[in-house]
Amino acid sequence: MLKRRGHVNLNGAVAVVTGAGSGIGRSLALGLARAGAAHVYVTDVDSERAAAVTAELTAVGTGATPVTLDVSDADAVGALALQVYESHDRVDVLCNNAGVGHAGAVADCELEDWRRIVEINLMGVVHGVHHFVPRMIAQGGAPSHIINTASMAGLFPSPKMAPYSMSKYGVVGMSECLALELREHNIGVTALCPGIINTDIVRTSVVRGAFGERQDNLVKMYAKSTSPDVVAADALKATQRGRIIEPSPSYQVTPPWLLMRWAPPLGRGLSRLFVRYAGTR
Repeated sequence: MLKRRGHVNLNGAVAVVTGAGSGIGRSLALGLARAGAAHVYVTDVDSERAAAVTAELTAVGTGATPVTLDVSDADAVGALALQVYESHDRVDVLCNNAGVGHAGAVADCELEDWRRIVEINLMGVVHGVHHFVPRMIAQGGAPSHIINTASMAGLFPSPKMAPYSMSKYGVVGMSECLALELREHNIGVTALCPGIINTDIVRTSVVRGAFGERQDNLVKMYAKSTSPDVVAADALKATQRGRIIEPSPSYQVTPPWLLMRWAPPLGRGLSRLFVRYAGTR
């Protein structure tokens, strides 16, 4: 496995987390605080949620700044990068985490569904990379790290989730390219690939067609699933281990991922079965 030269020191780190108002983003922000981060920029499209997480961080003695941010707005992400570097001159950990969900048969999807997913899930990461990476290269010195939140659906095909899966495959591919390119600058890159996690993503997803009849059951299934704290802990370990792809939790994501790599027909069959029965209980 390719590893970069050195690992980022989370103690005293300056970090930026998008989509930090809830779920995995909130857990990443709190995990960074527990690891000793000096300052965390807590960004979210929901200003009240960003403020609430900021209060949690300051309560434990971590510096934090709430920022209302829509990652699909490239200029807004650029303004954030300018704000961070004017205040701190560096970013040690960049978490391009913000994202939205989508489910439904392709025939039921609107063109706007595809555009929304691309603009937030994929271009949102691109905007973070575009505005922060040149500055991270220029800061030189100590190692830094980028965590791009992808999904199990970026490693394993997900019928009835084509727009979402497409965006997450894009994040995985981009992250692998960046890991190779930025290694010489001592910048590590991880594609974080969560499985079924207890977050709001299913409840807030756009769901089309007959698949919408399962949404309530899916919400209940996700509510009983893995805590986002587990995913955040895995992500922060990945910054120390130089892991380019981080399946989380591993017991849930790694087996189907490896099955797709070693026996694609079996992997595709498993994917069809999962989607067929997901949310029916």
